[in-house]
Amino acid sequence: MSYAKGKQAYGICDISGFRYKLKDMKRTWDGLLVGPDQWNEKHPQLEPRKHKTDPEALFNPRPDKAEDGGNGFIVISSPSITKNFSMLPNTIPSKFELAKLSSDLGSVSVVENDNSVSQTLGSQLITAFLGTVTVSGNITESVSVTGQAGTSAIGSPTVSADTVYTVTVVGGNPSNHPYYNFGSSNKFAINGSTATADVTLSLTEGETYRFDQSDSSNSGHPLRFSTTANGTHGGGSEYTTGVTTNGTPGSSGAYTQITVAVGAPTLYYYCTNHSGMGWTANTV
Repeated sequence: MSYAKGKQAYGICDISGFRYKLKDMKRTWDGLLVGPDQWNEKHPQLEPRKHKTDPEALFNPRPDKAEDGGNGFIVISSPSITKNFSMLPNTIPSKFELAKLSSDLGSVSVVENDNSVSQTLGSQLITAFLGTVTVSGNITESVSVTGQAGTSAIGSPTVSADTVYTVTVVGGNPSNHPYYNFGSSNKFAINGSTATADVTLSLTEGETYRFDQSDSSNSGHPLRFSTTANGTHGGGSEYTTGVTTNGTPGSSGAYTQITVAVGAPTLYYYCTNHSGMGWTANTV
């Protein structure tokens, strides 16, 4: 069916009701036929953009599962705590306990450099992991490590002490000493023996050894170390690396102590005043 061109036709605006030439009228986005002064484009807010939710979850993530804890420490102090750079016996109780911990316990160390005090380390109750418990120092009294409870894993409780050699001086040129008929007739005895096997020592690198010269027979016989056999009497010089001394030989508390350095050479202990009294201290 054909339609007239409508060049002279009129139409009524669906909005205003006014008459307009039909050829000039426009259709709106919602289907109304309106005059040109009533026509507007569709407002953008009538067609809002679709909102896309921001993705939050990761596909196949690799989170850090480590739960790092802090490092704690216990300090026991006193206004007067020094005795040759060590704590006095009365500044640390003979028994002390750690409270219950709710996280990891690392390494617990008790170092005692006075051999007159016994130490007890007890009651470490751990809910996660107990590391290494170490008690070290010049301890000749009792040491007990008790009560390490762990709900997960427990390390290796160890007790180590500095080696103490009791030094005495034996006169009369003992025939079993390696310096028999050489130098002084007095010889250093180690732990009561002048036999070659007993006065030949093995010192481990990193370990500490104390040569106790408290016995009165040591009077006038300071023990020292050298890298030369018979020390200064053999043309050598005194070795001082890691060596400390305390008191006067022959008096209570007197000692010579050495912490063996890594890579230390073979050492020889000797009396600074008399030749032929000491012997060899091999380092291993």
